Amino acid sequence: MNRQVLLFISLLSLYSVFGQVSYSIPEEMSKGSLVGNIAHDLGLEIKRLVSGKARIYTRNSEEYVELNRERGVLLVKERIDREVLCTETALCALNLQIILENPMEFYSVTVQITDINDNAPTFEKSEMKFKISESAIHGTKFVLERALDFDEGINGVQNYELKPTDNFALKLQHNANGYKNVEMVLQKPLDREKEEQISLVLTAVDGGEPQMSGTMLIVITVLDANDNAPVFTQPTYKATVTENSPKGTVVATVSASDADQGSYGKITYSITNMLDNVRKAFEVNYENGEVLLIGDIDFEKSRHFQINLLASDDGGLTDSCKLIVDVQDMNDNKPEINIMSKSTVISEDAKLNTVITMINIEDLDSEENGNVKCFICENVPFNLKTSTNHFYSLVTDSDLDRETASQYNITVTCSDEGVPSLSSSVTLTLQISDVNDNAPVFERSSYEAYIVENNTPGLSIFTVKARDADWNQNARVSYMLEDSSVNGVPVSSYVSVSADSGVIHAVRSFDYEQIKEFLFRVKAQDGGSPPLSSNVTVKVMIQDQNDNPPQVLYPVQTGGSLVAEMVPRSADVGYLVTKVVAVDVDSGQNAWLSYKLQKATDRALFEVGLQNGEIRTIRQVTDKDAVKQRLTVTVEDNGQPSRSATVIVNVAVADSFPEVLSEFTDFTQDKEYNDNLTFYLVLALAVVSFLFITCLVVIISVKIYRWRQSRVLCHSNLPVIPYYPPRYSDTLGTGTLQHVYNYEVCRTTDSRKSDCKFGIAGSQNVLIMDPSSTGTMQRIQSEKSILDEPDSPLEVRPSTNTMRRQVPLFFSMLFFCPVLGQVSYSIPEEMSKGSLIGNIAHDLGLDLTRLKTGKARLHVGNGAEYIELNKETGLLLIKERMDREALCKQTTPCALHFQIILENPIEFFRVTVEIIDMNDNAPIFKMNNMLFEISESAVRGSKFVLERALDYDVGMNGLKSYSLHPTDHFVLKLNDNAGGEKEVEMVLEKPLDREEKEQLTLTLTAVDGGEPQLSGTVQIHVTVLDANDNAPVFTQSTYKTSLMENTQKGTSLMTVTATDRDQGTNGVVTYSISSNTEGILDLFEIDGTSAEVRLVGKIDYEISKHYQLDVKARDQGGLTDSCKILFDIIDVNDNIPIIDLMSTTQSIPEDSTFQTVVAVMNVHDADSDTNGEVKCFLSESLTFIIENTSNGFYSIRTNSELDRETASQYNITVTCSDEGVPSLSSSVTLTLQISDVNDNAPVFERSSYEAYIVENNTPGLSIFTVKARDADWNQNARVSYMLEDSSVNGVPVSSYVSVSADSGVIHAVRSFDYEQIKDFHFLVKAQDGGSPPLSSNVTVKVMIQDQNDNPPQVLYPVLTGGSLVAEMVPRSADVGYLVTKVVAVDVDSGQNAWLSYKLQKATDRALFEVGLQNGEIRTIRQVTDKDAVKQRLTVIVEDNGQPSRSATVIVNVAVADSFPEVLSEFTDFTQDKEYNDNLTFYLVLALAVVSFLFITCLVVIISVKIYRWRQSRILCHSNLPVIPYYPPRYSDTLGTGTLQHVYNYEVCRTTDSRKSDCKFGIAGSQNVLIMDPSSTGTMQRIQSEKSILDEPDSPLEVSLL
Repeated sequence: MNRQVLLFISLLSLYSVFGQVSYSIPEEMSKGSLVGNIAHDLGLEIKRLVSGKARIYTRNSEEYVELNRERGVLLVKERIDREVLCTETALCALNLQIILENPMEFYSVTVQITDINDNAPTFEKSEMKFKISESAIHGTKFVLERALDFDEGINGVQNYELKPTDNFALKLQHNANGYKNVEMVLQKPLDREKEEQISLVLTAVDGGEPQMSGTMLIVITVLDANDNAPVFTQPTYKATVTENSPKGTVVATVSASDADQGSYGKITYSITNMLDNVRKAFEVNYENGEVLLIGDIDFEKSRHFQINLLASDDGGLTDSCKLIVDVQDMNDNKPEINIMSKSTVISEDAKLNTVITMINIEDLDSEENGNVKCFICENVPFNLKTSTNHFYSLVTDSDLDRETASQYNITVTCSDEGVPSLSSSVTLTLQISDVNDNAPVFERSSYEAYIVENNTPGLSIFTVKARDADWNQNARVSYMLEDSSVNGVPVSSYVSVSADSGVIHAVRSFDYEQIKEFLFRVKAQDGGSPPLSSNVTVKVMIQDQNDNPPQVLYPVQTGGSLVAEMVPRSADVGYLVTKVVAVDVDSGQNAWLSYKLQKATDRALFEVGLQNGEIRTIRQVTDKDAVKQRLTVTVEDNGQPSRSATVIVNVAVADSFPEVLSEFTDFTQDKEYNDNLTFYLVLALAVVSFLFITCLVVIISVKIYRWRQSRVLCHSNLPVIPYYPPRYSDTLGTGTLQHVYNYEVCRTTDSRKSDCKFGIAGSQNVLIMDPSSTGTMQRIQSEKSILDEPDSPLEVRPSTNTMRRQVPLFFSMLFFCPVLGQVSYSIPEEMSKGSLIGNIAHDLGLDLTRLKTGKARLHVGNGAEYIELNKETGLLLIKERMDREALCKQTTPCALHFQIILENPIEFFRVTVEIIDMNDNAPIFKMNNMLFEISESAVRGSKFVLERALDYDVGMNGLKSYSLHPTDHFVLKLNDNAGGEKEVEMVLEKPLDREEKEQLTLTLTAVDGGEPQLSGTVQIHVTVLDANDNAPVFTQSTYKTSLMENTQKGTSLMTVTATDRDQGTNGVVTYSISSNTEGILDLFEIDGTSAEVRLVGKIDYEISKHYQLDVKARDQGGLTDSCKILFDIIDVNDNIPIIDLMSTTQSIPEDSTFQTVVAVMNVHDADSDTNGEVKCFLSESLTFIIENTSNGFYSIRTNSELDRETASQYNITVTCSDEGVPSLSSSVTLTLQISDVNDNAPVFERSSYEAYIVENNTPGLSIFTVKARDADWNQNARVSYMLEDSSVNGVPVSSYVSVSADSGVIHAVRSFDYEQIKDFHFLVKAQDGGSPPLSSNVTVKVMIQDQNDNPPQVLYPVLTGGSLVAEMVPRSADVGYLVTKVVAVDVDSGQNAWLSYKLQKATDRALFEVGLQNGEIRTIRQVTDKDAVKQRLTVIVEDNGQPSRSATVIVNVAVADSFPEVLSEFTDFTQDKEYNDNLTFYLVLALAVVSFLFITCLVVIISVKIYRWRQSRILCHSNLPVIPYYPPRYSDTLGTGTLQHVYNYEVCRTTDSRKSDCKFGIAGSQNVLIMDPSSTGTMQRIQSEKSILDEPDSPLEVSLL
């Protein structure tokens, strides 16, 4: 424990403060300056200050004053800044206490800090800016920012000054807090033209000595009033634009200026045209006045545009001008070709100059752009002639031939003379009608056809085709056979031909072996009159079919005789035995033969050449080979299906003929076997049976394995020899073998990628070998596979041109002459349908008969037909009602131009009908209302452009004048423009006043000059805009409200309101806080629009009890007003009492006296009133009490006796609560240690102890531990252990055990023996380290435990030296006969003495048993005569200890009925018995069988491993018989190969495949394929991330997925 000085405070009573003194010092005194002589002022001696350990206590951590106890004075410890210490509090003082001890005394000291003028007035902003309209009225107020001075009283801000004072004066207002609100008042109106910007200086001065000041610059920008209207630089602008100019082209730029500035001087431009399409073609940039082209300009539609432009400022004042745009013509119209009359069909024998077509040409362009010339581009037998202006005729120019050209597309091109020239063309399609002048012509000069023999009669052989250049019936071809014979038989008995289609059919079935080919002629005849014909030769060739099997020529098979080929036993490998010779009467590949060895006595000795039929040896002939060898050879052709023949070849393996003869003479006799051979055959049969069963199991396992095994693909870098199965195609023609067969698909075991790429299913099933790669296949990229062609010869159907029947129109002797006459008519618009225009026949001098015979008709071009001709009466009538405005718009005069055309001969007459206007349209305005916004400050004479009215009538019926009502403020002004139209302007005559009338409604009327007179009106709505001539005004100059401290941030406190009589932007009021009090903007904010005041900071009553917020309202014109908001803060109980520990003690002894003082503390609460009244108490403690000694001071004393063993430490919690609602509290915990006094003796954990120790222990072994505890602490609780004097069996207990003085561990001094001493007891004493020491004792009993240290001892049977003692068992003894009993004992105790008996050895274990617990030896079966007389039993006796101990005894038993029998037997007991010879034989036989089975298992396992290691990586499946044949380094995957040599073959597919039979995996690791047993060759991919192909070359280990 740390040594601590215990301060005893006895009889200390604190009832009141002993004294109080106050000092007053100025701020900023230097460190160490004298505050006052506290010893003298309190009447204390210096010694009392030193002995009483006088010290200063302050509640806060900052100590500005220190006490010098040696001098008894108070000194300045740190520099004091009143503004930092007390902020804005007027009375600033430091409150502290001086505390003395022994006895404790309290003295209160107050040090008041007085202010000095050390801070100059400052403005938060160095510059304020105002924007004030020059229309602001006299007396307008503008709130200025107050200056801030941290000093108080006379040292604070006292006055403000403003310079210069030409336009503004300063006004000061005192508020409730004593602050001065500063306002700047307008005394003289502003004039922007004289001075646009004014700079003022605001100075704030304080009243201190020396006097200090601060300044702020005020910058005033004078805003302009809208008193000037925009003015264009020209009243009329002119520009030229080319038609078809691109959109965005700048046509012209207009410019207007405004003497005003700002928004009133900002001019925007707009187009006011309302009645035409100007707005669709032009737009004006509203900012810079650029007139842009936004639509298409067409000279043919409009040659001039007048654009009315308006310039407006933001105050509503306007000016107008007009822009005249002349459009320049461009050659942008192609000539238009109108077909007036045309013929579509003409006979090929038509005469020259026959008229085909008559056309008319028009071009909308003017001058050279409208001059047109026409011509024919192609070299055709036609010519284009001009007949009159813009009329052309197309006539024949040479002879026509339909067979050379059955149709003409005549292109007539017309070009104008513009730059660049434009042209248009029309294509006339003319059909040439046919005349029969051509005979049929066959496609070939001769034909060859093929037909397979054995065909069915009526089979289609071939198709001949003849074409006739003529058309329709003249080109209709019929086919027939010309009379001829084949081998004397009429050709019609062989073939027939279809008259319509030319298809040749077989009349009979052909035999290739009888007739191979024949010739005949076919005639083709057309349907003309007279008909024309031609003929052609057809050659038919018969194709062979595999309908004959092979015939074996050698060896000849005779009836019963036996022919054999002889092979000497010295024949080497490849020895030619014989050759099988066969022929096939078929031809081609049907006669290609192959030879196979079907059966053989020894397949490992002979082979047959696949192509030549040679039988050769494939190994050396040995003496073990049988003499008689029988070979069955199959000869097979290559037809589909194949045919075969079989021949048996007998081969004799011998060196001499007699040997062969003797062998073959008794060929049918069986050979006799000797007896020994029979035995071995029986043995071999057993072995073969076993091997057969084993093979069956292996085969079934392999089948299951293959069914589940994935199909593996391998890769080879070897060159490929193509080899194809039946009906497979060699797509590259690189095959080297004449005959074709089917082989398995194989891949090398070291393949690492897929080398086969298969085509898709369907018709695209032809695979080709890529010659640039080694075995990689590619798909033929063909839309149609050649495999899909029919088996019959290809039939080609030529396309036939089908022509429609048309009636030709013949023009003969047609001539064109100039126009014969012209007439004009004039009619009013809107005449009803059928009204008379004029008698055209009379006016042109034509007879009605001429009108009818000449097929008179009107030609109006592309226009609508408003007029019709009555050929019966010769009158022109109204066909459709005509509206002049719709027909000609504003164009005058308005006329219709058309031609009257007569034929036979052709005559042209031009007619003009003029349409006269009627007053049927009233003037209209495009808009129903016109809106204007005009400022009330607009000056007299301001002009406003109005929309013109539109009247679709022309001349006198058009628009004449305008009128405006009422005319109180505005008059109408009309201006004539260059186009003769009237521009309408509204001029301001009397100033507007928004306060008088905010809106005006006028009526503009437009009237025309027709009869009756028509008019149209439009409403003009004028909105008078306000001028900024009113400042905002608050509803109250001062607002008051109360506010609870700790109000949440974001709380809406109140809303102030200011009104502005102005409207629009001038009437929009914005609010802001103008207070410059430090920190005020961190607490409050105001919404600039709604004037809602919100709390944004934390309000603390203890910091400030009142707040003043200055709010400024400002409109958009810069006029302002101000008000103030006073907030009274309501105190909330938000401060917990603060507990300061003035003096505490850490430890007191447990025998301390009553009312001992433990601690002294001071408690204060920052809240006021009841919220600051505090009461303190102790929680859950009756040992201590707390007492209030004086205001805010408390002492803690003992209230009862202390006991350290009951409580060695106290955590005294002092809780102080105020009386606020809700009450707040704080607490402090004092930790008090109780020091110890030795008043408790040691106490053992138990009243007595028992310990156990196993005998034969080592001396010094720890037996047990006793433990005693002392409730005291430290040295008083330190316990020592010792043995009390006592003896055990007369021997001191210290010779048996010892005890450790510190730990209480008891040790054995000697080794104990359970058989000598079983237990003993003694006393142990525990003593503490106090003074005087205290002690206690306890009894310890030690018990010895037994150990298995003695083996069992056999008492019976007694074993003597060399004598032999035997128990005798009669042969009649029954089961359970008691032979004898083994008796044994163990000196150990407990389970160590539990004995068990076991029979370890016996001559016959099946005869005797030993009782496990009692040792009785009994028989377990009936004794028989076969049992040996001498029986030797070895019995082991074992105890139950750990580890167990045992003893062995031998018991001799004699199985006999008499003692002499026993005696004779026991004389040679030590000799061994001889074993039976037969037993040895069977043991040897069993060993041989077991060895055989073992070796067989090894062979099978090794074979499987080798099989897997050599397994091919590609498995195939085919419906065709498969001959396995493997390339070098390829594996026989099925183990069925019959050829020793290996080759590589191409992978092929049949030509009739219609689906993909092989599906291969992707390259890489996923390239394993398995055969799907449910399909015919379709492969599936093993879904495995790791391919078995990636395994090493060692035997393959297959892991099942």
